[in-house]
Amino acid sequence: IGSREVTGESDARKRFSNAEYTGFDYYAGPNVDVVGDAHKLSSYFNKKFDIIYSHAVFEHFAMPWVVAEEIAKCLKVGGIVCVVTHFSFSSHERPWHFFQFSDMALKSLFSPALGFECIEAGMSNPIVGRFSCLAEDYLRFQPVTGLYCHSEYLGRKVKDVKNFNWRNTDLASIVGDTR
Repeated sequence: IGSREVTGESDARKRFSNAEYTGFDYYAGPNVDVVGDAHKLSSYFNKKFDIIYSHAVFEHFAMPWVVAEEIAKCLKVGGIVCVVTHFSFSSHERPWHFFQFSDMALKSLFSPALGFECIEAGMSNPIVGRFSCLAEDYLRFQPVTGLYCHSEYLGRKVKDVKNFNWRNTDLASIVGDTR
């Protein structure tokens, strides 16, 4: 998902050379086989996938929780989802930049309530930050810690969840035992 070459030539077909690769994007372009809206992903395919991979795209979805649901519909039980997106990054490709995600946000989107188990989640590519001279007085030039460029989620779909609805889902089944 989000296969269009935006910042350079994609090596995805080479990396996935042992697989049947289908590039999906909202816009036509190099490395795109199917053009469509990821918020309606399941309407474009009459098959289920073994792997769904998305890199630097989730921040551009207006409703990422809907896309997570669509991924669940398109993924085989036992299938793998890998999402790499931004946690702390400058606004880009406006007006299509809506969200930043922590690893916990991705774990919530792809939660057991939606039929996923987390294999690994985390954040990478640390950033050193400092408030500028234009910040409020109490923040001016103060260091900003805990910044990472990317957040990642690797999960496995363990079951189909029929008639999933975010509004009818118990919060504890989404966020788990966090304290």
